[in-house]
Amino acid sequence: MRKKLAAAATSLAILFTMGTGSAFADSTLTHAVKSVYGTPYKTGGTTSRGFDCSGFTSFVFKKMGVSLARQSKAQFKQGSPVMARGQLKAGDLVFFNTLGNGVSHVGVYVGNGQFAHASSSKGIHIDRLSNTYFNKRYVGAKRILSKAGYKKYAVNL
Repeated sequence: MRKKLAAAATSLAILFTMGTGSAFADSTLTHAVKSVYGTPYKTGGTTSRGFDCSGFTSFVFKKMGVSLARQSKAQFKQGSPVMARGQLKAGDLVFFNTLGNGVSHVGVYVGNGQFAHASSSKGIHIDRLSNTYFNKRYVGAKRILSKAGYKKYAVNL
């Protein structure tokens, strides 16, 4: 019973998080994230059976016809820098130093100060950038989509 309630609560959280308050409600990006929400974490994982962080971001961007490098450090070399957190748009990649040696984790910004990522304890999950853990480890963000790609895949016009 508790698992069913937790699943229902998670589903509602996704709907509210990625609903009308999100910058990309009903977009290709939203559908890609929702389709694998809750999928377990798996080191080296690149499929809906299990993802690691860069496997998840590669999966999401592949749905939009964009090829990303396989590892978070290499993904950090792609795209254009987003200079301030206030300039983030849904679809930007956000990067973190979780191991103490540079970029080691990546997620996809989903709007409203939140990002989707492959959590080692929760699987594909949405967290706030302001979360103490992530806030301290934030390295930066990259805009991967072109202006045309952003309008086509990330914005519900």
